[in-house]
Amino acid sequence: MGMPRRTLSGKRVLITGASDGIGQQVALAAARAGCRVLGIARSETGLESLANEAKSQSLNLFTLRGDVTKPLDRENMLAMVRERFGGLDVLVNNAGIGTTNLFQDDSPESLRTVMETNLFAVAEMIRMFIPELQQGEQPLIVNVSSILGRRGVPTQSAYCASKFAVQGLSDAIRAELCKVNIGVLVVNPGLTNTAFAKHQVAQAKTPFQHSSGMAPVQVARKILEAIEADKAEITLTAQGKLLVLMNRLFPRFMDWVLRRQVQ
Repeated sequence: MGMPRRTLSGKRVLITGASDGIGQQVALAAARAGCRVLGIARSETGLESLANEAKSQSLNLFTLRGDVTKPLDRENMLAMVRERFGGLDVLVNNAGIGTTNLFQDDSPESLRTVMETNLFAVAEMIRMFIPELQQGEQPLIVNVSSILGRRGVPTQSAYCASKFAVQGLSDAIRAELCKVNIGVLVVNPGLTNTAFAKHQVAQAKTPFQHSSGMAPVQVARKILEAIEADKAEITLTAQGKLLVLMNRLFPRFMDWVLRRQVQ
């Protein structure tokens, strides 16, 4: 591996969805790498466990309770970043929710809730922090998407739609923001062993066993490596890479496979 193109030490980083899973591990790994980190989440208990872990390792990590879908909470995040760090270098949009159901059995409210967190909040966080990032050092926006932003699958229509939208948004702004030197990295995790399924808006029978997935600490390591290497996109897990590749090469076959799964 060559020299990293972006150094982590000293970077000012904000991470949403930092109370557990991938977000919590990215926050800790970034702080261990010498970053100054602000972890955001709705869960008070999750943030407490993150803060305690950081304290036990003497890490430069702060937490703030906030909901990315609420304008006032986003304003508080901006104020905290200015107060604690005097600006921002890396914005990690990791907060996300899902719903597992057949499309016809899901509710319009469920779709709107998923879109509000996974797309609209991501867009508004980016919009709000662009001026800070413009003043930052080697600035970067990291959008945690999913392999399901590359291939839609049954019972995950709302989640897939939101992640496809994040993919499109990221590709579009990557071209726009290059003129102000802000990079955009899209992360497509495959199945990850987190409590994601527990926090869903609605859940019917799910074909996905999250317990068999990649460990969040491994995902965090891959994300930090991608940040250092200044990558535009990474796809994680062997199954995730295979799904994306098969869909690109044999889309009709994938349609058949997924139809069989439903039947």
